[in-house]
Amino acid sequence: MGLIIEADYLSRAFGDRLAVDGLALAIEGGKIFGLLGPNGAGKTTTIRMLSTLLPPSGGTARVCGFDVVRAAGEVRRRIGYVTQQVSSMGYYMLTGREKAEIEAALYHVPRRQMKARAGEVLELVGLSESADRLVQEYSGGMQKRLDLACGLLHRPELLILDEPTLGLDVQSRHHMWDHIRSLCDGGMTVLLATNYMDEADRLCDRLAIIDHGRQVVAGTPAELKSAMGAPSLDEVFLRHTGHALREEL
Repeated sequence: MGLIIEADYLSRAFGDRLAVDGLALAIEGGKIFGLLGPNGAGKTTTIRMLSTLLPPSGGTARVCGFDVVRAAGEVRRRIGYVTQQVSSMGYYMLTGREKAEIEAALYHVPRRQMKARAGEVLELVGLSESADRLVQEYSGGMQKRLDLACGLLHRPELLILDEPTLGLDVQSRHHMWDHIRSLCDGGMTVLLATNYMDEADRLCDRLAIIDHGRQVVAGTPAELKSAMGAPSLDEVFLRHTGHALREEL
């Protein structure tokens, strides 16, 4: 499938502070690639540059074959982006189905396909039986799944997930993991930012550990643990950066 994300010396400064400092990424299609790091490591800033929401201060990046600055519109048409925060706040008086249909219009899904596409993605994330309930009645895990469904409405080549299980209980997290893995098994590429060690270990085909905006090390979870004789990614991260990451909830 080739590379779906290529970044060279990607950087972003806020004033005199470098949030991302010369990051290099080469991400193959059809895989789950993780950005693992603590809060403030530069994960969200990196994702916002790759999704064209934030211009780089330096370096280059291509997503789905298009430059994120010169061809931002082409990039946006090919990606789905699910943010950390649940996006349902403005939709509480609508049903899950109505929210999905409105989002489909925003993604420029053809009008004649909106209802069918909304039903398709709601079924994919296990919300068909709850589709006609008000969003305000959804649990936190259901709202996260609804956001995931909306990110899939236009059938993106690349799905970008920024801490998709943040704040969820263990059971909801595991259900979300199953949905993400099934998407990859179906051929989708997923870029996953997380600071949960167990999430990265279970889901990611490859990952990069980043800290202070720089890549510390990259490889498969198994490679990283084997190279250091470490029993867990927690230990790998601790040895490389001096930081501890979150334990499983």
